[in-house]
This record gives sequence, C-alpha cells and structure tokens, in this order.
Amino acid sequence: MSDFDEFERQLSENKQGDSLNGHERDKENRHRRRSPSRSRSRERKRRSRSRERRSRERRSDSRDRRRRRSDHTQNQPQENVSRSPHREKKKIKIKKYWDVPPPGFEHITPLQYKAMQAAGQIPATALLPTMTPDGLAVTPTPVPVVGSQMTRQARRLYVGNIPFGITEESMMDFFNAQMRLGGLTQAPGNPVLAVQINQDKNFAFLEFRSVDETTQAMAFDGIIFQGQSLKIRRPHDYQPLPGMSENPSVYVPGVVSTVVPDSIHKLFIGGLPNYLSDDQVKELLTSFGPLKAFNLVKDSATGLSKGYAFCEYVDVNVNDQAIAGLNGMQLADKKLLVQRASVGAKNATMMSINETPVTLQVPGMISNPMVQMGGSPTEVLCLMNMVAPEELLDDEEYEEIVEDVKEECSKYGQVKSIEIPRPVDGLEVPGTGKIFVEFMSVFDSQKAMQGLTGRKFANRVVVTKYCDPDAYHRRDFW
Repeated sequence: MSDFDEFERQLSENKQGDSLNGHERDKENRHRRRSPSRSRSRERKRRSRSRERRSRERRSDSRDRRRRRSDHTQNQPQENVSRSPHREKKKIKIKKYWDVPPPGFEHITPLQYKAMQAAGQIPATALLPTMTPDGLAVTPTPVPVVGSQMTRQARRLYVGNIPFGITEESMMDFFNAQMRLGGLTQAPGNPVLAVQINQDKNFAFLEFRSVDETTQAMAFDGIIFQGQSLKIRRPHDYQPLPGMSENPSVYVPGVVSTVVPDSIHKLFIGGLPNYLSDDQVKELLTSFGPLKAFNLVKDSATGLSKGYAFCEYVDVNVNDQAIAGLNGMQLADKKLLVQRASVGAKNATMMSINETPVTLQVPGMISNPMVQMGGSPTEVLCLMNMVAPEELLDDEEYEEIVEDVKEECSKYGQVKSIEIPRPVDGLEVPGTGKIFVEFMSVFDSQKAMQGLTGRKFANRVVVTKYCDPDAYHRRDFW
C-alpha cells in the first residue's frame, strides 16, 4: 500500500471517530437537559418512602408500648394500678328523658302528678307524635302545663285593699323581696312572674311560677304595704290540687292574717260598737299578746262593722287570759262577749258573764266614763300592756320603771305599794308583765283608772282593771 492510500485510510477513520464522538456528545447533552426533572422525581419518591417508613416505625412503637403496658398491668396487683387523672373520672351518663319533670311541674311529686291525672286536671295519656306515610312526624296540639293554663288558677292570688296609685312593678318588687326575706323561695330568681292591677276597684292579681310558692305567699295575708293592710285570697276560679296543701306551712312574724281559720284556738269577740275601726279593736286585743289572725266582720254594702270579730293569738296559751280579761268589759254602752268560737257565739247568754269587768279607752272612741267604771272598784289597780317580761330583767331598768309608775300614779292619790312581778329562769311567775298599784283609798284608785286608761306607755295603750285586795296581799297575781 502506498503512503497516499495509508493517509486516506487514516483520514477516513478520523472522520468516523469524530462522528461517533459527536453523537455521544449530543446524547450526553440531551441527558444533561433531562436530568434535573428526573432528579426531582426521584427525590420526591425517596421522601415518600422515608415518610412511610417512619409511619410504620411509629405504629410499631405504639403497638410495642401498648403490649408492654398490658403486660405490666397484668403483672401488677389491682391496687397498684395507676391511671391518668382523666381515666379515673367515670363519665356519668346524663338522663335526657327519665325523671325529668315537664316544664312547670318541677315542684310536684310523681304521686301528686298521678292524683292530678286521676282528677282529670292532666290527661292520663300523653300526646305522642305520629308518623305520616311520607315519613314526617306530626305532633298533636301540646297539652297545656303549669306556666300556661293547666294550673294557672292555682298559681294566682287575689290581693285587695292595695295602696292607691301603686304600680305593678313596685308591687312585684315588694312581694319578691318579702318572699326572699322569708325564705319562701324554692329556686333562684323571682317567684312572682306577673302582676295585674285594677286601679278602679283597688285590687290586683299576682301570678307565681309554682304552686307551692303561691301557697306559701298566703302567709302574707294582712301584711302592711305602704300603710295598707293587704287582703290576700285565692281567686274565684281556684281549684285545689289533689295531694297539695291549701294553707301555708309558715308563719311570718309581725303579719296578722285577715283570715281566722276554724280551730279550737279561734276566739269570738261580740258586743263591739260598730264605729270601732280594725286598728282600735286590734289595739284592745294585743294588750294580751301578739295576734296571728284577726277579722272584724263588716257589712259588704256599707263597709261598717257588724259589731263582732274573730281572732287567734300567736301564743294560744293567752286565750284564757284574754277571755278572762275582756269578757264583760264595758265599751261605751255595750258589754263585750269574748269566748272560744267553737262554743257558739249565737247561743251564748250574757247572764253567764261573771268576770271582773275590764275598762279600756280606745283612742278616738266616744264613751261614758261612768259606764266604763262598771263592777266593784277596789283600792288595788292592775295596769296591763305596759311592760314586757324581757324589759324587767335588767335591775337598773326595772327600778326606773317602778319609779316612773309610782311618780305618775301619785298624781291621782297616795300610793301605798307597788308590785311588778319579774320573770325567773325556769319558773312560771304569776302576773309577769302586769303592774299592781295599791292606793290608800278606793276613790284614789278610781281617779287613777280614769286618768291612766287609754294612756300611752312605751308606745303601748294602757289597759286597767280592779283587783281583789286579798288576792293582792296573798301575792296571787293570776
């Protein structure tokens, strides 16, 4: 082969090598252009596999921990098992339907509810929703309950003799406050829901939230509101609920009810002058003790007194004292008849009155002093309704009372002696609360009775009567 042929062969080989190298370079360049996207895809796949691996590891660790805790619990004694605080609290299942009273019946027991059903005041069967063919629930007309009409008449009270110009808001505030002060509320909030006032006829209606609170509010009958003694009654449409008390179970101190219930403690007071007011008669009766209930019977047409009344004392033990002290007492041209109402006032006769008369001059009452001084005057005068037993405990106060009474009585004549029985712990002292004054003559005693009867002493009206001198000297002060 010549040198020229060899040169051409080498040149041809070089061209072929350059061509191959060019193809390789183009392939490498194309590969370089595609490598970033492939790298990102591979990176995402790697991260995904890493997350799956960690998730499997966590689930495996959790199973291992639960397995170890279970094994540990089974190996430990029961008393040594420790649980987290939130596992110690056992969830109490709330009963949404059982033992939940209907609205307004919260204060009615199941027995009372059944009695109301038996009386026809509550339907015996409930009105349950029914399903229509379309799958819709149709509920019948709901049964009225407390808070609407079912027991509304049992939750309302009539209030008469209300102050003129009083507003519904002020009356509601007054009764809500009195209910709270008396501890008569049964739940938080105001027991009085509504007040309706008839200004023309001077009365109102109160509506309470529960039947029990309505009954307890009856204890405020006779309470003083802005100078008026309120008259509280049940409305005319009231129907007693079976199994529930109709009368309050509490007594509110200082409140004199205008309704005197029939009992052996009910007293009848007859022979009252018809011009005496309620306050004047009550002033006479309270000289023997505080009243629980009082009613001066009046003519419904004229409003004038019919001349008789009924009362009941807070302390029933003073009934006999009041009868002995008031029965036969002269008031103007009439003589009182005081006895237990159960005896029958209409069948009693004035011939049976043998008690020593008691005289009283009621402020504002026109009377004849000579008629008042009926009976047999003596030199010993008994002054009542002047002092309370607790006022006689202190020695200094006791001496002041003795000196004050002696000085005043000396204005009517010479005072021979004074006796004021004092209370003794554990003993019943006769005549406690009374003052006995002995004068030198009967004439002086009569003058003292005329001057002292009806006088005010420590904001009390003085009541007087004559006493037997022999009993006085025996210290028989009953």
